[in-house]
Order: sequence, then structure tokens, then C-alpha cells
Amino acid sequence: MATDRIINSESENEQEADNEKSLRPKFLKEYIGQAALKQELSVYIKAAKQREEALDHVLLYGPPGLGKTTLAFVIANELQVNIRTTSGPAIEKSGDLLSVLNDLQPGDVLFIDEIHRLPRVVEETLYSAMEDFFVDIIVGQGPTAHPIHFPLPPFTLIGATTRAGLLSAPLRDRFGILASLNYYEESDLQDIVQRSATVLHTKVTESAAQEIALRSRGTPRVANRLLKRVRDFAEVAQQTTIDRDLAKQALDQLQVDQAGLDQVDRRLLTMMIDLYEGGPVGLKTIAANIGEDVETVETMYEPFLLQQGFLKRTSRGRMVTKKAYTHLHRALPTTD
Repeated sequence: MATDRIINSESENEQEADNEKSLRPKFLKEYIGQAALKQELSVYIKAAKQREEALDHVLLYGPPGLGKTTLAFVIANELQVNIRTTSGPAIEKSGDLLSVLNDLQPGDVLFIDEIHRLPRVVEETLYSAMEDFFVDIIVGQGPTAHPIHFPLPPFTLIGATTRAGLLSAPLRDRFGILASLNYYEESDLQDIVQRSATVLHTKVTESAAQEIALRSRGTPRVANRLLKRVRDFAEVAQQTTIDRDLAKQALDQLQVDQAGLDQVDRRLLTMMIDLYEGGPVGLKTIAANIGEDVETVETMYEPFLLQQGFLKRTSRGRMVTKKAYTHLHRALPTTD
């Protein structure tokens, strides 16, 4: 059974999802962070508009919560076209894909989240749609089976994935723009917290925004979620402005430390130290010990721990680093 986390990448309920949407920037000039990627995209978008062509297909990849969905909507807004959204698991057969494609107008954007989870038969149907803007499907069975040719308007496919390595080479090669989203700098997250506070009609001091940014795992979605939880503490305390002391008190109570680790991260690391002397430990063993599935550990927990240097990968498994021992105030293992 999955453990509830303040850093969970999934929206908790419909109201939470609506709040997330309200915090999303609509244009590149409002989008904070990912400066190099924004500059590249602005060039590609401007060139496509000048040629009056559909933008090349875009693949956005990176850990959860870094703004892939937001960026897809920003691209559509910059192109001044409509966007249709779906996800890989939602498209079960070629007919489902054709139904989605049939609703597109020239230049529109089709956004497929979790594109690495497309069924293979759907993926193969997508090849001709991406390259030549048509789809051929077989209708009927046996002697009555016959192909039907469906021409499509030029469109832009934006695919998002947390696991780019699971995309097949033929699908990956059909994307003209490959965009990797990286963890955010603390200064960018501080700007995001301050912008979100304004949208939420909440007053937050610069030092409080910095404290929230420090504990946000380099992830805008986490920063926004922490801000909203700290806002709850402020309202209960009848404090009209979130200052650093209140932010620190609230985040400590939420068990999110100054490295951005929450109770699950610390439990994962301490389990590896206490039960396996820091490793190496296999991914399946880690998942079983903390009560999560392997994919959740690999996509949600591990990337940040690796990026921050608390874990390292070896040919025999994952190992806890000296940095993690120090952070957790644990004695380093002795070597023979």
C-alpha cells in the first residue's frame, strides 16, 4: 500500500487539481525556470508561426512535477491553437487514437501524457500520423477486411514521459524536438512560491518563500503544495503573513527537512543502512521494504535522491552515500 506523502506527484482530489491549474503560467514569459529550454522553444515556435506550419512534434521528459503538462499548454497558447489532452493508458486501441486525431484542426496540439505507456499497436498507428499526417486502419474481418485511408490535418504531438528510456526508438525518432526538464534552482523555486502566493492571495515574506523553496526537492509542484499547506497553518494561527518562523514550524511538522527529504525518503535510506549496511540493495528489495511498487520507487523517490547525492547506482544495486549518512546523523560504516 502506497504511503501518503506531501511530495506525492499525483493530485490529491479535484479541488487540488483545480488549484494546480490556476497556478500554471499561460505563456513562456510567465514560465519560471528552464531558461535554456524556454529560449529554444521560443525560436521554434516563432519560426513555425512565420512559416504558417505546425510546430515539430515535441517530447518532454523528466521527473514528475517539473512542469511538462504546464509547458504543453504554454506551447499551445504561444502557437494560438487549441490543445487536446489524453494519456497513454487511455488510448487502448487504434480506433481510440483515430477518434482523438479526428477532432484536431490544422496546427492544433495533441498532448499525450505518459506516452511511454501507449500500447504497441497504437504506437505503430501513430507513426504515419506523425510523419505523413494520415492513418490507415483495417475495417472488417476475414475476406471482408479492407483498409481505410484517413487524411489528417497537420498537427503537433507533444508527448510527456517520466521514463524516456521506455520509448521505442521508432517513436522517439519521430519527435523533432526533444526537451529534457531538469530540477529547478532554489532561486527559481523562490520566485515560483512568491508568484503562487500572489495568485492565492496570500502574503509571504521573502525569507519564508526561500525556506519553502529550500525544501521543495527542486520541483515546482512540490513548492506549490508546500505553500498551500503552510498557508493552512497560517490561517489556523490567524497570521495574515507567512514569515520564515511560521514556514519553518509548519514544514518541520510536515516532516519535510531542509534537504527536501520527507519521512518516506528517510525511511528508505535508514532501512538500507539498518538492514543492508547501506547496500548494495536491489530495487525490488527496496520497494518491498517500504511498501511501494518498483515503478514508484524508480520514478518518484530515486531520481531526487540520486540527483542530490544521497544514493548511487552500482552494477550490484543501489547504495547509500556518505552524504546520506551525514545528513541522517548516522555513523559511517567501518571498512575491513
